[in-house]
Amino acid sequence: MTHTTTVRPGRELDALLQSGVIAVIRVPEAVRLRSVARALAAGGVGAVEVTLTTPGAMDAIADLAADTGLAGCVVGAGTVLDEAAAHAVIDAGARFVVSPALIPAVMRACRERDAPCMPGAFTPTELLEAWRAGAPLVKLFPAAAVGPGFMRDVLAPLPFLRLVPSGGVTLENAGEWIRAGAAAVSVGSALVSAALLGPDGAAELTGRARAFVARVAEARA
Repeated sequence: MTHTTTVRPGRELDALLQSGVIAVIRVPEAVRLRSVARALAAGGVGAVEVTLTTPGAMDAIADLAADTGLAGCVVGAGTVLDEAAAHAVIDAGARFVVSPALIPAVMRACRERDAPCMPGAFTPTELLEAWRAGAPLVKLFPAAAVGPGFMRDVLAPLPFLRLVPSGGVTLENAGEWIRAGAAAVSVGSALVSAALLGPDGAAELTGRARAFVARVAEARA
């Protein structure tokens, strides 16, 4: 069941950035994600992104958006590629929208609904273009192709950008990304792996989440 949601970008961004960790869920089959999201939230993760490449993603987003047990953790949608999908995920309850590229139609739909949009970009020109288009956060993707030094170099002349590396972020390098100037890190399989989606994986998911949040906090300090 879908529902229309009006969100306040300022509050959503605060929640996204406070922990500094966005957990990306991209799995090959439909699973109930409520226990997964709760385990991540218990570890201090402030945002969970369900990608639309995950079977049953729309229902999962709606289910998580209605879960009162996720207080303090916002639920968003990833791999949103067109305007219709943007409207659909926001209707389902997504409180932020992520794309792998700068897609004007998606950004327009998010502006219409006051939902924070985080488009993907790679080169300095693309990163700046995304910011000029109104993106409060820009996803540096694929981050593993360039490394933290690239981000540091980009932010030297463009310090107003708020960048979130995505793709290849691990517990070992998360702190490096934060010290290089990342506003937060987007973490996929290094945090949420298919092996941990069953009922026995909750404790390890919470432990991994705590480790990532602690690593980000240490790097910020």
